[in-house]
Amino acid sequence: MDKIRLAIIFGGQSSEHDVSCISASTVAGVLDKTKYDITYIGITSDGHWYLVEDEKLIADKSWEANLKTKAIISPDTDRSLILINENGFTEKKIDVVIPILHGLFGEDGTIQGLLEMAHIPYIGCGHLSSAITMDKFFTKIIADSIGVAQAKYTGVRDYEVKDDIIEKTVEIIEAERDYPMFVKPSCAGSSFGITKAHDRKELIEGLKLAADNDSKILIEEAINGREIECAVFGYGDNAFAAGVGEIKAAAEFYDFDAKYNNADSLTIVNPELPDGKAEEIKETAVAIYRACDCFGFSRVDFFLEEGTNRVVFNEINAIPGHTSISMYPMIMKSAGYEMKDYIEKMIEMAYERHDY
Repeated sequence: MDKIRLAIIFGGQSSEHDVSCISASTVAGVLDKTKYDITYIGITSDGHWYLVEDEKLIADKSWEANLKTKAIISPDTDRSLILINENGFTEKKIDVVIPILHGLFGEDGTIQGLLEMAHIPYIGCGHLSSAITMDKFFTKIIADSIGVAQAKYTGVRDYEVKDDIIEKTVEIIEAERDYPMFVKPSCAGSSFGITKAHDRKELIEGLKLAADNDSKILIEEAINGREIECAVFGYGDNAFAAGVGEIKAAAEFYDFDAKYNNADSLTIVNPELPDGKAEEIKETAVAIYRACDCFGFSRVDFFLEEGTNRVVFNEINAIPGHTSISMYPMIMKSAGYEMKDYIEKMIEMAYERHDY
């Protein structure tokens, strides 16, 4: 039997470039090389696509020091990877793609749209659900539409934080929200660019930082509570929540630095929760997953509010991280789903969705 011609795409132009490389290396490491003919495609931080010939170079980004052959997926429906080097170009057919790209230009529906144009099956959420779940503001609108509890929020555009009008914008925000409040780029991932404002000075600083990362900014009330994450798998009426985990951040909140650079941050699978709350979180996670038309896998994040034990939706991640500290694979493994098995199942699901 011929091997399945599989491409893994990683890196990318977002602030999560490095995390993507680690996730891709982890996923590549569990795949059966006797079953798959794997092509590795690395996208540099400035958006150039290259063939990576050695899996061992992916995690530490050493592939970026030896860029020789361009590797570009054609949008034509012949499902071709175009390989370009100093000797000209060749074509390689692709059967299926694993995009392990976090953040902008990868998790936001852009590459999913390219693959759909090319009629190439791929794992994970489609272009629309990827775009919706990447944009925290629109995700909250969908959560509102199905009656899910979440933090109160206000939306601001980047032009509203320019020096000549930022004071007016701040006054409007202060009339709607109480301190402390969170300031978030609407489409940034891995908690990048998020700040917690305790006063006007910090709010202005947070708005400017968020505007550097996105044109749309989300201001949310601060919810005091435990940070709970839920792994959801499948699609449609077959989607299910595998379990929950808890984040204990070694900082005031779980920002990028606390997540990836602080060894004191802890991840706990199957934490002790008040009676019925684990099931409530799982049911709510699946409801949000389905409402956003997710496919394959996603991680849905919540707060369990201090004092009330109210389950409060935070956000959903269409391509959850697969590093050594990532919650999604930990939860799946605890529920009896090894990474190799659920990645292979998602490849099967990709063919079910793309019946070309």
